[in-house]
Amino acid sequence: MLFQTPTQFAVLALVLLAGWLFGLASSSGGKKWKQRHRDEEAAHKAYRAEVAADLKTREEHLREVEAERDRLAKERSTAAATTAAAAATGAAATSSSGGGFFGWGGDNLSRIRGIDADLERALSQRGIKTYRAIEGLSEADERALEDDLRLRPGTIDAEHWREQAAMLRAGHDDDHRSRWG
Repeated sequence: MLFQTPTQFAVLALVLLAGWLFGLASSSGGKKWKQRHRDEEAAHKAYRAEVAADLKTREEHLREVEAERDRLAKERSTAAATTAAAAATGAAATSSSGGGFFGWGGDNLSRIRGIDADLERALSQRGIKTYRAIEGLSEADERALEDDLRLRPGTIDAEHWREQAAMLRAGHDDDHRSRWG
């Protein structure tokens, strides 16, 4: 055994007491851990505020995109309704004019200056197959058709499609050729 005398036990007790006092004196008393905890709480609070601001920004952007989507859908439905009305006008004109062999065809719209074969096909797909259908277009129908066909605004009026269609429907081919030939 190491400690046999009372003096040795006293020295041991004094060393233990000195170590304990030295440990107490050098200890921060948990201040270091409390400060780390406060720092982590502050960092977490800042992160939550940043995420909340980002979420708010994203929600505002989402509302803007949804409003744009709704506006475009409304414009599309308005354009579709206008195009459908133009097609119905064209279909009514086709049925009243006879419309060719067994009622399938229509007039040769490519004879109108400004209408080529591709544009004639596009018009046909929209139900406009006769001169009478072109004559019956209103200004609103013209604008909708120009938008739908991606023509420059005012093209139909500038190239006098309605006047040309009226002349060709009436059989004034020579007059049409001399004026727009």
